[in-house]
Amino acid sequence: MSSQTVSAAVTVRTEAFGAGSHAGSASPVAASPAKGSNPLVSGLRPLALDVAAPLVGYYLLHSACGLSEFAALAWSSAFPAGRTVLGLLRERRLNLWAALMLTVNLAGLALTFVTGDARLMIAKDGGLSGTVALAILVSALVGRPVMTPVLMPFVTKGRRDRAAAWQRLVEGRAAGSRAFHRHERVFAGIWGAALLAECAARVVGAFTLPVSTMAWLSTVFLIGAIVGGSMLGQIAVEPIERLVRAEAEAPTAA
Repeated sequence: MSSQTVSAAVTVRTEAFGAGSHAGSASPVAASPAKGSNPLVSGLRPLALDVAAPLVGYYLLHSACGLSEFAALAWSSAFPAGRTVLGLLRERRLNLWAALMLTVNLAGLALTFVTGDARLMIAKDGGLSGTVALAILVSALVGRPVMTPVLMPFVTKGRRDRAAAWQRLVEGRAAGSRAFHRHERVFAGIWGAALLAECAARVVGAFTLPVSTMAWLSTVFLIGAIVGGSMLGQIAVEPIERLVRAEAEAPTAA
């Protein structure tokens, strides 16, 4: 399993279980959807641009065009790099998902130089999930969870009343805002811990277990982290959904 495959598996799965964004934070969906736009489309657009585009670009360049892993990673990093710089210059805020994808790609570039030893090759993939895990944990600690924007389309389900309720909770204008932000930090902590545990297990296993065992067990570790994060993440996701529904149905939401 290549380092970019690990990145794709971790990133794509965490998309479906992320949480909201803070007012004034570095989030691609911090602003309310434009009037007349579909909230679901508005919420999914940043994911397509900041996550899907770099991943698709990598696989097209590496598999279809025959570029080396290093060259494909380098070229596919151009788009998230541009999105990151554009966000800083035009909107004076950091595009968290574009910055995270850029960081993961740069880590992947560095790890492409790890060659030869089979144990190192197995352990290096853990470095990618470890990079994602640390980014998630640090963003939660500073109060700007990197996974925040991606849950919105899945919780609001394209309903304008829920999208408006989500925005009020995010911006601290709702009675449940404090609880909302607490749950999103808990969610980020759960996913960060799950991926960090996967990284540790992969690295330890790479140097203590037979290579033939780790060849399949490393994939089991990743799947286990994803399943564990998804299941435990519901501890925070379900209260967030209840808060959004309650805020949407509140008399002040009219």
